[in-house]
Amino acid sequence: MSHSPNILFIMSDQMKATASHLYGNSFCQTPSLARLAEDGVLYENAITPHPLCVPARVSVWTSRFPHSHGGRRNETLMPPGQDHAFRLWKQNGYRTGLIGKNHCFTSASDRALFDIWCEIGHGGLPADPTTRGMEWFRPVEAIHAAHATRRNMPQQSPRFGYAVTDHPLEEYSTGLVSGQTVRFLEEFGHEPFALWVSYPDPHEPWDAPRRYAEMFPPEKIERPPHRADEFSDGTAPERNRVLYEILGMEEDSEEDIYGVLGCYYGMTRFVDDGVGQILDALERLGLRQKTIVVFCADHGDFAGEHNMTTKGGVFYDCLTHVPLIVSWPGHLAAGVRDGSMVNLIDIVPTLLHHQGIEIPRSMHGELLPTVTEAAPRAATFSEYGAGGPPFHMADLAKLPKPYGRAALMRSLRWREAEGRRKMVRTQQWKYVHDPMGDLDELYDLVNDPWELTNVAADPAHAPVIAEMCSHLADWSIRTEDSPPVPLPEAAYYNFEI
Repeated sequence: MSHSPNILFIMSDQMKATASHLYGNSFCQTPSLARLAEDGVLYENAITPHPLCVPARVSVWTSRFPHSHGGRRNETLMPPGQDHAFRLWKQNGYRTGLIGKNHCFTSASDRALFDIWCEIGHGGLPADPTTRGMEWFRPVEAIHAAHATRRNMPQQSPRFGYAVTDHPLEEYSTGLVSGQTVRFLEEFGHEPFALWVSYPDPHEPWDAPRRYAEMFPPEKIERPPHRADEFSDGTAPERNRVLYEILGMEEDSEEDIYGVLGCYYGMTRFVDDGVGQILDALERLGLRQKTIVVFCADHGDFAGEHNMTTKGGVFYDCLTHVPLIVSWPGHLAAGVRDGSMVNLIDIVPTLLHHQGIEIPRSMHGELLPTVTEAAPRAATFSEYGAGGPPFHMADLAKLPKPYGRAALMRSLRWREAEGRRKMVRTQQWKYVHDPMGDLDELYDLVNDPWELTNVAADPAHAPVIAEMCSHLADWSIRTEDSPPVPLPEAAYYNFEI
């Protein structure tokens, strides 16, 4: 087969779509992502299949929803034997690589599919920092030193901590991943490749280089609106109220809230500059038109919305709505914004389609519109939970106060496993159903874009809920086979037998 195009798949961790001016942010410019979008298609309504690191990543690479592949928690990494993208790319002769955060591939057989393995996570290099196929371009001791703050963060509040530091930019994970990717392209770009560039930022620990934190002083940051009685007026589900009890910033100083947001956006801008470095290298090396570049995030972050930071098992857009740009100059549409509902699981089938690789039947994802002939879709989905017992306010009350990060981590595995909540989103509406009996949610995204008012109980919206339930039922049925059951051979359908 023809080995064109290469794949350069860039993923940031915990970057909500609205962290970028491309998705309406009024103060955080992302010029490199803008440059990528000018040469590609920006998806205005891309949704993660699960707003948590591992389930989202397993879903991206298998193109399957978590309820099918089974990787529903951060402790359930890539199940063995999956038809994931890197197995297919390796079989088709591509040089495969990971540079950055993994949090997905764990079995020896899966990791053996990677020719290049340069892993770094939130606290720095893994316990075994051994690389494969390339050495880090910075000394391991220097990388370790630059992550010392991240391994022992100051806590300005029970709920969060942040730091502004002065390490060499190339030794922070973002600078390291960017520089290593440039060197990968210089060394291996002349042969077919499929590379996962995986930034740990802007996920916490929120440690920003000074030059980036200083781009976002308090007077520049626009805080999102929140409603004082959002979690006390009886309209919020218990799971949302529990999370607010843990993470709500009512008692935090303005100075610290602006401080943590400044670091989050500084880290986002650092990632954007890294993307610019990579695009420069692709152009300098004559690889830009031979390479499909994807940029996305695995999920988002409150970053001040609903008066919280970080994330939890809820479905607000700040956690489920992610950036997605697909670019292949000279081959795909450029400078286009696509408003249809798409999902991160749609990316891999779309890439395989353009590479001429057969898409496995196990994949739930559909071809992305605009970059293929596929028709736009009206709805997409996300989910959370593994069927575990609910975590109630009474359970939280057993933990010591103040709650904050200590309670977040103590209750993490319980809350990540609880229930089987499902979300469906259209351009106008978001509906969240909890089959275990907690309150459902319905948000009118046109009139209430910040999702401050749950209108599920309003009888006037019964027809909307009926339609959304139909979407959920169709989706659940359509994606139920795990693995797909055998079908008759093609000859039977052609009446040749």
